[in-house]
Amino acid sequence: MNLRLLPWSSMPTGMPASCSKPARLRMRKARGFTLLEVLVALTIVAVALTAALRGAMALTGNARDVNLKLYAILIAENQLLELRFGHSQVSPGDSSFDCEQGGVVFHCSQSVTPTPNPFFRRVEIHVAGGDDNRREFADLMSLLQAN
Repeated sequence: MNLRLLPWSSMPTGMPASCSKPARLRMRKARGFTLLEVLVALTIVAVALTAALRGAMALTGNARDVNLKLYAILIAENQLLELRFGHSQVSPGDSSFDCEQGGVVFHCSQSVTPTPNPFFRRVEIHVAGGDDNRREFADLMSLLQAN
């Protein structure tokens, strides 16, 4: 058996011997991605990552709002409990003060009004926060004994 080796320049690996030189060059160019295909793929990935990041940021913002609302409700309930179990008389009037819960400072307002029944008072607690203290996080109302 007589084996004859062909030089590398005449026939690339994996090419049939019947391929001409232009056909071999065309097949060599077809291997891989063009620059345009790579840029389109990167653009698609960038858009998908941007959408995912916006979704994650929205969830983070919603979680913070839920925590602030929880803190505000705790403040309002604590204020009502202080009035209910405190030994001071619940007298009609409005008051406004700052209150803190969980390291967050809120602006609280309390309104005590008389009811048709002289033995009870209507107490409303409003808890607001944010940069301008206009965003209301909690609003609780209860009837308390007038002492």
